[in-house]
Amino acid sequence: MPSPQLVRWNPCLEPHRFNDTEVLQRLSCMAIKGDMFLVANLGTKQPCHRSDPGCPSDGRYQFNTNVVFSNNGTFVDCYRKHNLYFEEAFDTPLQVDHTIFDTPFAGKFGVFTCFDILFFDPAIRLLRGSEVKHIVFPAAWMNQLPLLAAIQIQSAFARAFGVNFLAANIHHPSLGMTGSGIHTPLKSVWHHDMENLTGHLIIAQVAKNPLGLVGTGNATDKMDPSHSKFLKILAGDPYCEKDSQEVHCDGATKWNMNAAPTFHSEMMYDNFTLVPVWEKEGYLQVCANGLCCYLLYQRPTLSKELYALGVFDGLHTVHGTYYVQVCALVKCGGLGFDTCGQEITEATGIFEFHMWGNFSTSYIFPLFLTSGMTLGTPDQLGWENDHYFLRKSGLSSGLVTAALYGRLYERD
Repeated sequence: MPSPQLVRWNPCLEPHRFNDTEVLQRLSCMAIKGDMFLVANLGTKQPCHRSDPGCPSDGRYQFNTNVVFSNNGTFVDCYRKHNLYFEEAFDTPLQVDHTIFDTPFAGKFGVFTCFDILFFDPAIRLLRGSEVKHIVFPAAWMNQLPLLAAIQIQSAFARAFGVNFLAANIHHPSLGMTGSGIHTPLKSVWHHDMENLTGHLIIAQVAKNPLGLVGTGNATDKMDPSHSKFLKILAGDPYCEKDSQEVHCDGATKWNMNAAPTFHSEMMYDNFTLVPVWEKEGYLQVCANGLCCYLLYQRPTLSKELYALGVFDGLHTVHGTYYVQVCALVKCGGLGFDTCGQEITEATGIFEFHMWGNFSTSYIFPLFLTSGMTLGTPDQLGWENDHYFLRKSGLSSGLVTAALYGRLYERD
């Protein structure tokens, strides 16, 4: 495949210029016919010389590649996947591609692929000073609940970094692959279907310059009772409520924090420390290593389900090696502590809550999933007194997962 940085080429209009480029020709013609910019994922090969110490024995590299065409069919850019996930047929490029293409209708778009989303390069570096407001994301993502379903991490990236995120996942339910969407920091349009084999076209109108929830912590209406409690707790004040007559202090607050038993359970192949969420309302804390997670919550009714607040602060080492800090409120698979962390998709528990933690990273993905693989939207995200928090009230369906998924790239 010729380099678009070295050669200006329109495969649809110049089909015989390069050999073995039939797929590129068809994609180029599709872009012209649809009058659209087009990004597609395919395997590509690149010949290499024996003098290259990394050159495979068959004399060529093979890359998992995204190709980009403009609306006139010109081959404008490409991206070779850097963070491979059990892809023995492909090679890792010697250098990381930081692929950005410009459009006349919405400015700059960045491109990366699937597993790349969890790593600093290229995903985070693309957003540093490049004015990228939109990400295009082809994937073959295998869903893993409760924290890393495809639509979960897609929407979380959009919220965390204030960008539009256009995600096209392979639809292959028997391999656990489904979940695509057009995600903005404030809302998502998505498709998740484990029953049917047919795919789905997603269309949505989004802002050229997306605005998000992150960083609005100090703009909150401080008169909201639950948020007032949250702020008092963070400030270290007694857990008090003031009315026109007197101040009421709830002496049971510290007792509630210590009443729930701490236990361990495997979640996402990691050993989480958890406490059960048993009561109709309460204030819980759970810590591991240097990370402490907190939950201030109310429930209109108690459901016959077990929920737990969990924490993990450490190196994830299964199916990839990367350091995470996680605070997670999850519905357990059953009523036993050992079922917390199991993959479930249905829930009935309704919560109004603040969840926060003393994270030592600024790279935090807010994950929010409700019953029936439905994405929830936090009411508020942000920093307050060196703690990152997520706030939600008015759930319309049962909570499956609410989590703050922090990445410490420098500890990988």
